[in-house]
Amino acid sequence: MITVVIASYRYGHLAAHCIESLLSQTTPPARILFVDDGGFDCDHLPGIYPDIEYILRKDNLGVVDNFQDILSQIKTEYVLFIGADNWLRSDAIDLLSNASTDILTYDIVVTGELKEEILNRVPGETVPYQGDLYWNRQYQHHGSMLYRTAFGQKIGYKKRYEDGMHPQEDWNLWDEMLEQGATVSSLKEGLLFYRRHRENFLKYPHQSLQPEQADFHCVLEE
Repeated sequence: MITVVIASYRYGHLAAHCIESLLSQTTPPARILFVDDGGFDCDHLPGIYPDIEYILRKDNLGVVDNFQDILSQIKTEYVLFIGADNWLRSDAIDLLSNASTDILTYDIVVTGELKEEILNRVPGETVPYQGDLYWNRQYQHHGSMLYRTAFGQKIGYKKRYEDGMHPQEDWNLWDEMLEQGATVSSLKEGLLFYRRHRENFLKYPHQSLQPEQADFHCVLEE
């Protein structure tokens, strides 16, 4: 039983693609929960997609507090967070439903208008794939890994670095789960389409980082 959490912050104009990818799964997730963390651009979605659950926050909690609040509400055995600007392959939940370990990772297809910038950030880690880029993430962290809910709740979402810009709460979760003996398996399948686009950077004007310096954390980022 898998809950998929769609996390959005100013991605309301991109979210339909993500929602459609989940509603068209060959095996549907047990629960789809869409969370807008105070972006105020997702109010139109419940009228279009009334069959999923929504949390439309009036205040921005920020990545860590938002994800921690959501995680505390999950009841299914497994949970997967996905950014509203990304989407899943149509058989992703079917394949992930066979999970028996604490963490299940899988590969990523990098797409979008700024996909080529991944070549600067992780040189040599991707290969051309059907006009996009294939990123091997075998047994490695990424923002939309599937993990056992109870294990994650025991640790919770926390900041890994106190830099004010990239709290990287999903990295902290990964680190601590491994330290506490979490079992990990991996699928050699590109199940997540990771969209790299200008809004990843334009919506945070206070950041001085260039796009190629931005962390992969934006896969999860609200």
